[in-house]
Amino acid sequence: MKQILYIAILVLIGSIRNGIAQTTNLGQLTIAPNTEVSILDDFENSATASLINNGDLWIYQNYQNNGQVSFLVAHNSGITRFVGSMLQQITGSSISTFYDLSFDNLSMDTPFQLSGGIYAMNAVNFTNGIVQNDGFSGEFIFGQDAVHSGTSDMSFVDGEVEKLGDTPFEFPTGDDLSYRKIQISTPDDQNDSFTAKYYKENSHPTYSHDLTAGVIDLIDTNEYWTLTRNQGSSDVVITLTWDETISSPELLIGPTSAIHIVRWDAINGFWVDEGGIVDEANKTVTTVTTVSGYGVFALARVKEDLILPGGIVIYNLITPNGDGDNDFLRIEGLNLVGDNTVEIFNRWGTRVFDTKNYNASGNIFEGYSDGRGTVNRGDQLPTGTYYYILTYKHNSQQIKKAGYLYISGNK
Repeated sequence: MKQILYIAILVLIGSIRNGIAQTTNLGQLTIAPNTEVSILDDFENSATASLINNGDLWIYQNYQNNGQVSFLVAHNSGITRFVGSMLQQITGSSISTFYDLSFDNLSMDTPFQLSGGIYAMNAVNFTNGIVQNDGFSGEFIFGQDAVHSGTSDMSFVDGEVEKLGDTPFEFPTGDDLSYRKIQISTPDDQNDSFTAKYYKENSHPTYSHDLTAGVIDLIDTNEYWTLTRNQGSSDVVITLTWDETISSPELLIGPTSAIHIVRWDAINGFWVDEGGIVDEANKTVTTVTTVSGYGVFALARVKEDLILPGGIVIYNLITPNGDGDNDFLRIEGLNLVGDNTVEIFNRWGTRVFDTKNYNASGNIFEGYSDGRGTVNRGDQLPTGTYYYILTYKHNSQQIKKAGYLYISGNK
């Protein structure tokens, strides 16, 4: 049977500061399993204090933790409920470690302001009210086995969310009364850490949509996400969703199979295609394989007619001037298919380059002859139009693709 305890513990003191009632813990407060504690005033856990909650703690006003807040692992229980009828500030210099958490406040759209730190170990229930740490420098961290429920347009985290561990995770991110999750697959190690955030705004002013590579046609102008790998070396598959009421209308014109996930390549300064497996029923898009990098992600439409079987994309412009941009013939996706060969011919049909296993160990075409036919080995090929033949295996089938290649800038 649950016990009800109404602040009858000697280590708690009541005071009035600036006309506001406050309850302060100065020592050690332990809430046993099946024990309910309600704190009706502002609550401060002082720098020298310890709060251990294995019961049921109700916080009705502001919460400040400058000491230690945790639970006894031996019990693996304890829920802390933030329930209020006005703005509730969650502050403090120390991170609070909670077993279970619940947020339920209908007083306003964003009733929880997080400038302190929350470490969730088990379950977080977003019943009502948005937890806003964007602009308040708060931390919201989900541990190895932590999960969440109840997310909606009226209850999520507005700001950064961090996830630790090697379990797949759906980040409860959102912005401006819109819950817009981002999912990651299983990382490799329990020590891995990722942080995600959602932006309901146009990425173009900061990450120009005019700078794209390959088959990207147009990029969503209404929203984007960030995903950062803070710790570890894992690469993950990510999943995003579209929403007809939020996503750019142009994104949804035409077959949904053309919707891919794109990433801003900060090193090269342009958007790259991370691929897309579309689940139209659930309105999700998942990268074909683990992402090639982290940072800014968005949804985009691609020119499907330029994508070869197996997701192969050929960039048919070479400007071998050493600036790091189009210095060689880029062929994306060859690592996902079987054996390949690449042959390149000049306009007279003379073969100037051929190789097997293109892209492997620096095996690339940089605009120089390999000595075939009448062209001397190592000669820089002149500016002009060439053509290539790519052969590879996909699903036990031999695929052969021929096309034009333009070399610009050579003598």
